[in-house]
Amino acid sequence: MWKIAKKSTLPQLVRLTDSTVREQLEALPASKALIGLGSNGRPVCVDLDTESPHVLVCSAAGGGTSTVLRTLSAQLLRHGGHVLVLDTKRISKPWARALPTATYRSDIDGIHDALIGLRDELKRRISHVNEHGNTDNLPRLTVVFEAAGHTLRQLARHWDTVRQEGDPRTSPAVDAYEELLFAGREARIHVLAGAQSYNPALGHEQFSTVLLGRVTTRTWSQAAPQIATVPKASAHRGRFRTVQGLTAHPTQVLLMTDAEAAAWAAATEAEED
Repeated sequence: MWKIAKKSTLPQLVRLTDSTVREQLEALPASKALIGLGSNGRPVCVDLDTESPHVLVCSAAGGGTSTVLRTLSAQLLRHGGHVLVLDTKRISKPWARALPTATYRSDIDGIHDALIGLRDELKRRISHVNEHGNTDNLPRLTVVFEAAGHTLRQLARHWDTVRQEGDPRTSPAVDAYEELLFAGREARIHVLAGAQSYNPALGHEQFSTVLLGRVTTRTWSQAAPQIATVPKASAHRGRFRTVQGLTAHPTQVLLMTDAEAAAWAAATEAEED
């Protein structure tokens, strides 16, 4: 019943400088992003409209999590979307800081307020859909959540220090994150979450695409319980398994440098036409 993709030869590196890769990227519709290449150069993609509204990426420190998030978000920005970067590490997304369609929050107060604002935006968008019956005129909004598990714990501790009498016990920012996972698809709001390991606060069922790199067996069993046989982790740079449905596809992820991501995101389709 469960299966894992057979071992096969993968590219050693997937770069934007490869003309074939650029052609594949340019041919993708606005809802799709190229994760990387699988066996025989087969594109491994995610479609945020029809397959997975959110993407979870887990790997050990230095394993490429930030690279994957950068590559995916740059592609979505190129199609005219907006990106909100939540990054307590402060160093993971410098390429996005100067882009007019990207908003950057790095301190815990700012991340708390940004998530509360997203909850309000989610409600506004759902009201729009209820009134008009479609998502027309709603630009795609991508939330890039670096070190998501660690930051959710920080948000809970932060709320414990600022909560006043009569306030709810649970952090409203954490509640907002859960609402985004639950209802984001209907409002064209997508979460790209990165973490070194999995914990239940990240959510599970809402991430229909999960990328796992150098992680523990425990993270595999929690983040992708449908995969019965855990594959051996690879130390090769950029090597992940892309879990979609009942299959874990071996994937060499697309590597975009900071400069390449900024240039790719800034060159919108409208400017190219």
